[in-house]
Amino acid sequence: MTKHASLFKPFKLGSLELKNRFLMAPMTRNFSPNDNIPGDNVVDYYRRRAEGGVGLIITEGTCVDHIAASGYPGVPYFHGEARLAGWKKVVDAVHAAGGKIAPQLWHCGGARKAGTMPEGDVPGYTPSGMNVPGKVNRHIMSQQDIDDVVQAFARGAADAQRLGFDAIELHGAHGYLIDQFFWEGTNQREDGYGGSMENRLRFALEIITAARAAVGPDFPIILRWSQWKQQDYSARLVNSPEELERFLQPLSDAGVDIFHCSQRRFWEPEFEGSDLNLAGWVRKITGKPAVTVGSVGLDADFIPVPGEATFREAEPASLDELERRMDANEFDLVAVGRALIANPAWVNMVAEDRMAELAAFRKEDLGVLN
Repeated sequence: MTKHASLFKPFKLGSLELKNRFLMAPMTRNFSPNDNIPGDNVVDYYRRRAEGGVGLIITEGTCVDHIAASGYPGVPYFHGEARLAGWKKVVDAVHAAGGKIAPQLWHCGGARKAGTMPEGDVPGYTPSGMNVPGKVNRHIMSQQDIDDVVQAFARGAADAQRLGFDAIELHGAHGYLIDQFFWEGTNQREDGYGGSMENRLRFALEIITAARAAVGPDFPIILRWSQWKQQDYSARLVNSPEELERFLQPLSDAGVDIFHCSQRRFWEPEFEGSDLNLAGWVRKITGKPAVTVGSVGLDADFIPVPGEATFREAEPASLDELERRMDANEFDLVAVGRALIANPAWVNMVAEDRMAELAAFRKEDLGVLN
């Protein structure tokens, strides 16, 4: 029996059964340059993490079927026969290795710059033409644009279920499209999608509702969300537990089964007067399973040092604080990022109490898909 017993308890939610509490966090790798098809290198990458003990793999962001969904070169897409066939190989390999897997369905929104291939001059699509608050230099979405994107997410959800994925995750964090509707800084619309928090939730609610209709009542839907944005690490959607409840309850009611709560450092309390982190508050308010994430197993968060664009290097770190919070039932699941890039068998090594053998995360790790 592992010394970290609470982290290795099975988890069950409806049809989703996991052998432990560890998820692989979604991390963009840019290793699908061949017509955005996930190739054999991607299949092997995810298979190794399943063999390494991860309970549920959340894939890197994969772009839904909309002309402006992508914002970066070499990312995999989640539409088109050849691309979906590539993802089917990933699913089959992960399942053969004893793991479970969910695609992270993604629309980059204003993070897209015109000229990014293969779509070329297509601009970024945003609620109000802004990727950064106050700077209008992107396409302002019409009602038809909104409807098209909602249906693109629904098609992605249906395709994920058809291909044999075990769940889906909707990317509603980090200043991408769904989050740009959430965030008042980039959502200055004067119609039913802007203004009040309730209105700013509407776009996400339509996506969740459409995805739920596409997959039925029993297929798990995960929503990743964050306070911080890549455009502004200090940004906050809510500033109190009361505001958080106003934000969460409609999303929960619409059909979110699991909330993936992105923090830069999982050990930080979310609000004054309580030790609970973001996932802890989400679980307390909704009663639904919550995923914590943020520098798990490492001694430094991922924010680059000045002058660098890649994730910050970090050394292995103790899991004592993580386990303390898990023992207190603060959250249900734990997503691991950079530590799993450096150590494909990280979960098994933790289970076997081989922490001293773990490799540090180094910048050069990002240059290979090991």
